[in-house]
Amino acid sequence: MSFSPVLPVSGLAGWRFLNRTMPAQQYIHQNSAQVAREVQHFKEKIAELTTPEALINDRLALKVALGAFGLQDDIDNRAYLQKVLSEGVLDRESFANRIADKRYYAFAEAFGYDNPTGPRVLETGFAEQISQAFLTRDFEVAVGRSDQSMRLALTLQRELPDIATKGGSENTQWYRVLGNPPLRQVFETALGLPSSFAGLDLERQVSDLRDILSRRIGTDDLSELASPDRLDKLNRLFVARSDLASPAVTATAPVIGLFSAPASANSILVTLSQRV
Repeated sequence: MSFSPVLPVSGLAGWRFLNRTMPAQQYIHQNSAQVAREVQHFKEKIAELTTPEALINDRLALKVALGAFGLQDDIDNRAYLQKVLSEGVLDRESFANRIADKRYYAFAEAFGYDNPTGPRVLETGFAEQISQAFLTRDFEVAVGRSDQSMRLALTLQRELPDIATKGGSENTQWYRVLGNPPLRQVFETALGLPSSFAGLDLERQVSDLRDILSRRIGTDDLSELASPDRLDKLNRLFVARSDLASPAVTATAPVIGLFSAPASANSILVTLSQRV
């Protein structure tokens, strides 16, 4: 049985519960039979998969590889993935460099099958790095099956600090935010922006967004927004507004999968569930 997170309620109470129980729930997720088997297979096999063809032909390893970059839905798009990986990123005209969705660039760059010195799958620590990225995103996917707004909130917590540490002007960083569909949705929902906002000129979108953030959050600086306190404030606004837009209470997630979990983790969840 696949992992199902415990989310007894929706909205802010559900978000607080998820944050309190996150370590225990992530532990149960990564030790569930299916996930553990997939990660173990990837770690054992990846150093042998030294060509794009080899990776694509190993479905279990490919699932982990794609999941680490949020591309799990592309697992059957073999020709497309072959082109992304084979051409790599070193050639500025390569397929990955021309695709608008930069997840494919990150995927091709990480595996480095176009590197003159050999693919990165042979590097020390590569298997662990990709495995951890897969575990993080796969947990988010599982949360999203129960409550999509919770998944988006987790995505914001992971991706906004990363964007804030990248180079470029402040406006360039905001272009990256607006070019990321999940992050765009979080900001538009949290700030109550109308559907017509997306139709504005991009520079106007950035200007208006920064102005609204300054008034409601207290800053329009991405590095400050990525700080724990302000990130939490933004996420609480998003979750609360999402709950208002979809008032139906999230059904309690199945807990059968927890019965085989270590007693300590299960006990933590039981205790915390009483404090929602």
